[in-house]
Amino acid sequence: MRILQVSATLDPRAGGVAETIRQIGTALVRAGHHTEVVTTDAPGLSGLETLPFAVHPLGPGKAGVYQYASGLEKWLRARRDDFDCVLSHGLWQYHGFATWRAWRGARGPRFVFAHGMLDPWFKRTYPKKHLKKWLYWPWAEYRVLRSARAVFFTCEEERRLARESFWLYRVNEAVNALGIEEPPGESERQKAVFLERYPELRGKRIVLFLGRLVVKKGCDLLVRAFAEMTGRPEDAVLVMAGPDDEVDPAFSRSLREETEGKPGFFWPGMLTGALKWGALRAAEVFVLPSHQENFGLAVVEALACGTPVLLSDKVNIWREIEADGAGLAAEDTAGGTAELLRRWFALRESEQAVMGERARWSFVERYQIDRATAGLVERLRGFGVADSSTKR
Repeated sequence: MRILQVSATLDPRAGGVAETIRQIGTALVRAGHHTEVVTTDAPGLSGLETLPFAVHPLGPGKAGVYQYASGLEKWLRARRDDFDCVLSHGLWQYHGFATWRAWRGARGPRFVFAHGMLDPWFKRTYPKKHLKKWLYWPWAEYRVLRSARAVFFTCEEERRLARESFWLYRVNEAVNALGIEEPPGESERQKAVFLERYPELRGKRIVLFLGRLVVKKGCDLLVRAFAEMTGRPEDAVLVMAGPDDEVDPAFSRSLREETEGKPGFFWPGMLTGALKWGALRAAEVFVLPSHQENFGLAVVEALACGTPVLLSDKVNIWREIEADGAGLAAEDTAGGTAELLRRWFALRESEQAVMGERARWSFVERYQIDRATAGLVERLRGFGVADSSTKR
């Protein structure tokens, strides 16, 4: 099958969507399919040359976050008959609108991956931005979604929530889980690397947060719940790993100041590579009390390492995690976050070990990238995508 993917960016600094596209593309190639990616990135983005598929950066995108690129629609029209279908990733940026315009009349169907961008949390939290989106919605994004052969959601919760953002809403819905590669490297060696770098954590019961230190992810709920927890094990340490919020760096700075001089807190900054995987493997449990999270790349990375997860019920895959016995979920409130910690520390060691085994099982069965991508290809075929790759 020949699949074109369209995105605003493949820059890993942009977050989970860019990494998802990289991993889907790699898995498609590994399975014998042909894929290319076109973006509104500026030429010269580092790391693209190592990917096993062609990337066409047609930017730099302009007009702020909209990322308008004047040559994108023309490029799509010229190449559309070279592919069996197109997958447009994300909403609210020019690439989705350009793909809709360029693909009308193409022989292959068009699909959209929503990536959590229709979650009503944004409407409640940013009402002014939502009003601006309403002005844009009827003549652009609504049409982009309505005329797609299908709009893919990561899980049932995302699909359900998407219906609550705009009353003018008509899409052909489909669900397909996203996935990631198996963790690289050797488990014990990565744990050793992490503990050699941070020897003060050796022998501690590590409760790990791994992500951007922003309000949306409930960092303040977690820090305060951990600080105020009565009966907390003396050897428990909350590791808050991640970069500061570029928009509001004062938020994470204030949290660090709150914990100064208090035992049980550790702020290592952003972790990457072996240090990141070592932290996930050394942790007793991973925590994400987010107010909105579609997929949660770090959640699935924790599952892949056999590390149980504690989630708010605003992380959209929480139902699957609970059903698999791979973690616990509660409300995205101070009380809910405190409840998660209490429930975890109340478990017997044997019960925690079983939850770790179920975490690994959940990853293998749901979120391993080759399995998730094979499911995507089957769904594309079910929506009438013809495979022309054997005819060329």
